[in-house]
Amino acid sequence: MTITAKAMLTRAVENGVATLALNHPPANTLTLDLLLELEAAFDALAADRAVKAIIVTGSGRFFIAGADIRVLAGIPSSREGTEMALRGQAIFNKIEACPRPVIAAINGVCLGGGLELAICCHIRLAAEGARFGQPEINLGIIPGFGATQRLSRLIGRSKATELILTGDLISAQEAKALGLLSQVVPPEDLLRQAQGLAGKIASKGQLAVRSALRAIHEGTELGLREGLDLEARLFGELCDSEDKKEGTSAFLEKRQPRFQDR
Repeated sequence: MTITAKAMLTRAVENGVATLALNHPPANTLTLDLLLELEAAFDALAADRAVKAIIVTGSGRFFIAGADIRVLAGIPSSREGTEMALRGQAIFNKIEACPRPVIAAINGVCLGGGLELAICCHIRLAAEGARFGQPEINLGIIPGFGATQRLSRLIGRSKATELILTGDLISAQEAKALGLLSQVVPPEDLLRQAQGLAGKIASKGQLAVRSALRAIHEGTELGLREGLDLEARLFGELCDSEDKKEGTSAFLEKRQPRFQDR
């Protein structure tokens, strides 16, 4: 296992699974420095062929409690505000488009920019007791890192609008019922469950994993017909792969496949 630590981010890689832990006490508030560290970490992991899945989690009682209010208060003009939003959106777009599956292991309070980060991840697990919300409306602003667009695509326009316009918080169980989360687990089991899920995905043929991620991600930006065309093309490309031959042979021979990712 290799571990590197910076001011606000810890990275560990083991058995093909990278774990990024946000460490900006007391509440893991988002700052530009933390966002830039996160972007650099994702750039490095996406280029590392040994990494097959990525987990993002928080340290302490918080996943991310939102943006640093002092930073928000200090934005001097609409130009700087727009630049800040576009910068954060670009980083979160990069995470959403990551060719490795990204799992959010939400260990606690997940608000504002923290929820916007979580909904960029491909799969979301949360600890019992975690709380979720977009409270920006209480500060006289709106979400700026993508929630007005992504949240409605995940949980439906009506409920997303309600949460954004009221700033209300919801529980992990409510978030799961809305489709925002795939699992809610005891806090002590969260990282183990996330690592188990990441390990299961890492054991699959990575050509197929990347193609599935591409079909899902790009398909949401396309019409149904174009999305189906994309799926068909990717399916066809995989039919020429060694992994497809190995996977089908292993099934017929009643053994575990040995994928080579080619």
